[in-house]
Amino acid sequence: MNITNTHPFRMNDSRSFFKTSPLIHCITNEVTCESMANALLYVNSKPIMAMDQREFTQLFQQTDGLLLNLGHLSVEREQQLISAGEFALKFNTPTVVDVVGVSASSIRKDVALTLLKNRPTVVKGNTSEMRKLCGLLSHGRGVDGNQSDQEKTSLIELAEKLNEWTQKYPATSFLATGETDVIVTKDNSIFLSNGVPELDQITGTGDIVGALITSLLAQNYSVQDSLVGAVTYFNVCGEKAKKTCGNQFGMADFRHQLFNELSVMHDKENWWHQVKGE
Repeated sequence: MNITNTHPFRMNDSRSFFKTSPLIHCITNEVTCESMANALLYVNSKPIMAMDQREFTQLFQQTDGLLLNLGHLSVEREQQLISAGEFALKFNTPTVVDVVGVSASSIRKDVALTLLKNRPTVVKGNTSEMRKLCGLLSHGRGVDGNQSDQEKTSLIELAEKLNEWTQKYPATSFLATGETDVIVTKDNSIFLSNGVPELDQITGTGDIVGALITSLLAQNYSVQDSLVGAVTYFNVCGEKAKKTCGNQFGMADFRHQLFNELSVMHDKENWWHQVKGE
């Protein structure tokens, strides 16, 4: 299925894409906390960064989506993540789990597998992290993906394995990010190819994508539309930021323009027609 220049969303006006103001509960790492919160605000969502388990009973009566990020893992953070996942299951809250750093240690993989038991809506990570999570050979180091895991044969192998995982975890869809982004739902495998290399040189880009996915899920978009929409929106913002910066620019300039695009592109018509993939 070639989806280049098609309309993958069930909407008539791009300005309605981020149409409500969902309250998104984030348990995330301190490095990218501010960037994630601002990105949510830029797309008309309301972030709350709350980790104290004593608040969860009341919070889950108000929140519309949950994002769980494994960054800065600790014994206390593990319990917060697991507890939040259990509350999300009880309250039927759309949940995204970002398996940050799962390539770095078996502890993180164990936590990720525990979180899968609570039937999250989406589990995401970079390509190397997702290969590690589902038991394939991974060349990732720390929180970084490896280019060798982005080869076509590796991506096809990963998509096939994740398709098996949709049978094992039928409530969950999967996203592996990289130069080519791989989306696997119970119905489809989609390969997206928007984006620019500079996005890999800024910390927190994957975290922001997770936040955008959570926002769309919280607005009752389908899982596939939420995944394709969030990934494409962010990557097209990167493409536009690079074009605006011109031929010579520093990464600080690119990051500044990227956040500008995040805040304005959803008010522009037809941006989704720039999606590239199959």
